[in-house]
Amino acid sequence: MARTYHSINLTEAQQEFIRLLDADEVDIFSIANIEKLLNKKFPLLNEIIENLVEKEFLARIEKGKYCRTNFKNELVIGCNLVKEGCVAYWSALNKHGLTEQFPNTVFIQTTKQKASKTVFGVKYHFVRVPISKHTGTINQGFGNHRYPITDIEKTIVDCFDLPEHSGGYAELIRAFDQAQLSAEKMIKYCEAIHNIAATKRMGFLAELLNKKGLKTFVRFAQTQINEAYNLFDAQGADKGEFVNEWRLRLNINREEILDICNKVY
Repeated sequence: MARTYHSINLTEAQQEFIRLLDADEVDIFSIANIEKLLNKKFPLLNEIIENLVEKEFLARIEKGKYCRTNFKNELVIGCNLVKEGCVAYWSALNKHGLTEQFPNTVFIQTTKQKASKTVFGVKYHFVRVPISKHTGTINQGFGNHRYPITDIEKTIVDCFDLPEHSGGYAELIRAFDQAQLSAEKMIKYCEAIHNIAATKRMGFLAELLNKKGLKTFVRFAQTQINEAYNLFDAQGADKGEFVNEWRLRLNINREEILDICNKVY
């Protein structure tokens, strides 16, 4: 049953606007798309919306973007803050159940430049990537609460590509071990990011952990090996065993890696 708004504080146009939001279950919108969402033109649209913000029926996310006052889905809001935005990196690891650590920042991947910002007390960090890397997304949620997120394989590959956004290398290793991964998708996404060092690290890790179903990916990763040696943890110390067949230096040794994954060396 539709709500009825009888208030001397709401004009007839404002009441109709709120009723249509309810009827169409619209909780988040922009000035640019709201009339299309509601299938109705509103004279003085900006004035209606600004007055509803003042009366706390709506909340301003940023210029031209609004939501219902009680709407606080941070993933949906994050993807609406920038064009071609999708939930990625540490936030996607958490959403896919691959880490128990909860990031205090929402990571959004996008092809557009946008500075980090805080909305409703939530910090958003936008990671700009080339169009070629902006792939492997799926949709979660329903209706107006729908948002894009990188799938499990793309999330893993993205985190190895830019591990500073992954919540820590130990967590990333653990996530790689726990995730059920498609070799075909792993190959596709490694080709998209075109990061040879990251591909070598994942190939070595898949081989060491004897990851089920990834033999094809390991063979692909072996074809990408170059002459340069890379640290297994790019942000770690320059020390450890040299692994010639993968051109990696293990600044996290095999025993430590297996211990992170609760496996016996």
